[in-house]
Amino acid sequence: MSDKKKDEVKEKKDGKSKVKTKSYARLKPAKLYSPPDFPYHNRELSWMDFNSRVLEEAFEKENPVLERANFLAITASNLDEFFMVRVAGVMDKLHSTKSNRPDESGMTAQQQFEALTDKIHEFVKKQYSCLNRSLLPALKKSGLFFLRVSDLSKSQRQKVDEYFEKFIFPVLTPLAVDTSRPFPLLANKSLNIAVRLSRDGEDIFAVVQVPSILQRYFEVPASDGGRCFVLLEDIITEKLSQLFELYKIKAFCPFRITRDGDLDIDEEADDLLVEIKHSLKKRQRGDPVRLEITAKSDDALKNFLVDMLGVADKEIYEVTGPLDLTFFSKFCRLDGLDELRFKPITPVTPPAELYGYDDIFSAIREKDRMVHHPFESFDAVTSFINQAAKDPDVLAIKQTLYRVSGHSPIIAALIKAAENGKQVTVLVELKARFDEENNIGWAKKLEKAGCHVIYGLQGLKTHCKIVLVVRREADGIRRYLHMGTGNYNDSTARFYTDIGMFTCSEQFGEDASSLFNVLTGYSTPPVYNKMKVAPTGLRDFFEEMIRHETDNALAGLPSGIVAKINSLVDPSIIRLLYKASQAGVKITLIIRGICCLVPGVKGISDNITVRSIVGQLLEHSRIFIFENGGNRKIYMGSADWMQRNLDKRVELVFPIEDPDLMNRSFTIIETMLKDVLNTRIQLPDTSYELIDRRGKKLHNCQREFSEMAKKALASKRIVEKEENRFKPLMAAVPPKPEKP
Repeated sequence: MSDKKKDEVKEKKDGKSKVKTKSYARLKPAKLYSPPDFPYHNRELSWMDFNSRVLEEAFEKENPVLERANFLAITASNLDEFFMVRVAGVMDKLHSTKSNRPDESGMTAQQQFEALTDKIHEFVKKQYSCLNRSLLPALKKSGLFFLRVSDLSKSQRQKVDEYFEKFIFPVLTPLAVDTSRPFPLLANKSLNIAVRLSRDGEDIFAVVQVPSILQRYFEVPASDGGRCFVLLEDIITEKLSQLFELYKIKAFCPFRITRDGDLDIDEEADDLLVEIKHSLKKRQRGDPVRLEITAKSDDALKNFLVDMLGVADKEIYEVTGPLDLTFFSKFCRLDGLDELRFKPITPVTPPAELYGYDDIFSAIREKDRMVHHPFESFDAVTSFINQAAKDPDVLAIKQTLYRVSGHSPIIAALIKAAENGKQVTVLVELKARFDEENNIGWAKKLEKAGCHVIYGLQGLKTHCKIVLVVRREADGIRRYLHMGTGNYNDSTARFYTDIGMFTCSEQFGEDASSLFNVLTGYSTPPVYNKMKVAPTGLRDFFEEMIRHETDNALAGLPSGIVAKINSLVDPSIIRLLYKASQAGVKITLIIRGICCLVPGVKGISDNITVRSIVGQLLEHSRIFIFENGGNRKIYMGSADWMQRNLDKRVELVFPIEDPDLMNRSFTIIETMLKDVLNTRIQLPDTSYELIDRRGKKLHNCQREFSEMAKKALASKRIVEKEENRFKPLMAAVPPKPEKP
């Protein structure tokens, strides 16, 4: 078998085989309004391009069918948040006195709103085309059927009737709307059914909320070996007559509203926690920014909803299928269907860097250590904090928390440390969007356990990822650090790619102490030894490094920039990258999401390539490489190239200086640049296209990282086995007599 054929077979086993460039029905490239000498793609339109790349994975027939369903759910969840924050923000600008002021892309708020809603309507049509024409037939082929109640057999219908009587009916509350009963305040993103009723020739309206406490789909017995499901709203609509016995049901339609979810927080309030809790309640009552309704709904019902909600035509989305496709995220985790999912990427534990060490502190004392998640287990990080919590020589633990899981082992370790008498200081960022409520709960538990909790800094979000452990040792106090690119969240660490570094370098330790002094007190931001910290110095650092590469190129010295980030929005950084490109600097950008820079524009960005990796895992790590005249420097951290990261957040970027870790970091980037299965290239018209795979080795960087982690650990075990092998004692060989 040829090498190429072997690669194709291997990828099929992994659940992903892509040999030819796929042709998708792509969204049309947006018109560029910005000046020709400074091409700048509108941020919101660029984000829609990213969500379209995710949707392409739902169309991809060679992805396992349940993974395709999950990608579709991700696009729906992404779009919900986008409406709550970004679309709502554009709509706010429409009513502002500054609405005619163009943004960096040259678009006014009105132009943005029109272009954006047009693009979203087009996108939603493609979502439901994917569902109806591609995904549902594929699910049927795999033995998974979504049925209407009218399609059920007698025995199946009996099961539905029993389920309705026992579980659904008791929690339903039909809400009539008339002169004495106003239209209800419906929760953000709740699924509802509007009903038009008639009695004595008079129409009245009512609303029934689909209970979110119940699972969205109900499984009924199947006779042919497959599995059959009925959606919850279909069961309710079939039983509406039991809710309105005195009325004739003339029409009904499911609908869903999305509300403005951006919080307006008074950070000068006496108690920030109380202020945020109050603001969270407002999120459920925000102005509607989107009405979703099933296509071809009753005109009277549609007009009723429009009047009650006050939405404009462009804010109405009529869809040809079930509303709220996010339910597929749970559906795709059905038991017993592993063959319909990607082959899991299982983290190795322990990571090769820490193999053979019972004491993580001794491993870090030897040299800096790096862990690459999820290919290497996040347990290395939780173990670091757990050991610190139990170690009698540890005096203090300081940590920043931005997003944590619902059952966080990190929080449990910090609480245990406080109970063990250690000084524990935790900055819990209460303003982490859509995690505010979760973080409030954790902040209270930490405080109750005796931890010193800080809620963040006024006017800034604390987004940096750092743990500082202060330990008493024979030769004095030593500081151990973990710094990373991602959150201390054991749940997302299973499918977000991130990198963390452990060190006990004295200079890093000094920097960490200084940083926490800034976060917890009124210290003046210091001059750091190693760290680059926003908002006081990170922008200057990046701009200086880009200028340095520009100067080197002009001087004929080796130059180049590679940046792996989640988003590139900042106009100043983009201008400097354009100047560097014009000077001859080769720039490679690996950007998962938003990219406002336009590559490949003649005379402006000829030397810039933009790649986007969308695959089984969500790319989240941030890595920056500067050629530096042939003496390459590499940095990692929590910051993207956005105004908010550089100017409005506390962010941390740190150098990788250990030679072994530097080589490993360069290998990580080189492996990503070889990827052809998950990578798309951005074109000068701002659209993206998959790499033409013909004649290329089918590299999948995420799979290759998993194999690298396994091989590294296996090699450590082989070495240990060799060292522990029994060695026979040999008799001494007498020396040969010297010749006369």
